[in-house]
Amino acid sequence: MSLAQTQVALSAAVVGAALLLISLERRIPYNPGQRLFRPGFFTDLLLYNFFQSYVLGFVIAALIGWFDSRSGFSRHRLLAAWPVPVQIGFFVVTHDFYIYGFHRLQHRSRVLWRIHEAHHSVTDVDWLSGARSHALEILINQTIEFAPIVLLGAAPEVALWKGAISAIWGMYIHSNLDVRMGPLQSLLNGPEMHRWHHALDLEAYQKNFATKLAVWDWIFHTAYFPDPALRKASRYGSGNANFPESFWSQQLYALRKSKPRRSASGPARRGHLSSGTVAPFEGETP
Repeated sequence: MSLAQTQVALSAAVVGAALLLISLERRIPYNPGQRLFRPGFFTDLLLYNFFQSYVLGFVIAALIGWFDSRSGFSRHRLLAAWPVPVQIGFFVVTHDFYIYGFHRLQHRSRVLWRIHEAHHSVTDVDWLSGARSHALEILINQTIEFAPIVLLGAAPEVALWKGAISAIWGMYIHSNLDVRMGPLQSLLNGPEMHRWHHALDLEAYQKNFATKLAVWDWIFHTAYFPDPALRKASRYGSGNANFPESFWSQQLYALRKSKPRRSASGPARRGHLSSGTVAPFEGETP
């Protein structure tokens, strides 16, 4: 199969996965009553998923190309002799480990939380909500995702496979699906665990940072997984009632001027509301 054919096939797989998840969300919802055309649906679909992804794709490719043209690193083709499936598996696992660490840091750093807050602002978590991520967050994460593929001389189709896997798994873990993965949940991440990461419940605070491989959360003791037959997440969002709704306002909101902290002591953290939910970092609301 040619590279162009691979790209078409994988693009079709991503679209097919989206349609399947939409259908399943109507049939076996985790939170019944959640609407398909929820608030922010078209912002996420048209501006985040299509417009932002298209523009940043060119920017990220240019950055990687610029660095490679000056370093010549890809000429060494360090991974070229590896079978393509092994290359794909290597980059899936290593990038997933990086994402776990960076994601965890974003929830602990006042600065990095600003570019992650948009992702948590969706109050109806579904198959599409994973697309809502600030441009700077995408710029950082996808440059780190694809630069090693190019610089280490991987096969050209590896980037296509890696992108498709990330897209499909990202839709899946955010989907409003009432699924049971059983023992696999100790290894692979799914919606029954990741929805708790987006929940506004104190006991789920600073938990479930993994994306594809849930094993990172279990290894580093950040897993939170109550029996879904007894309790489910039900309220989602960033906890910031002042977070803007429009795409451009959300981009600019991350660059707002901070208010002074109420207390100079203690590490940066998100505050707790009296209702038992998690609020944004103290001093970060307007």
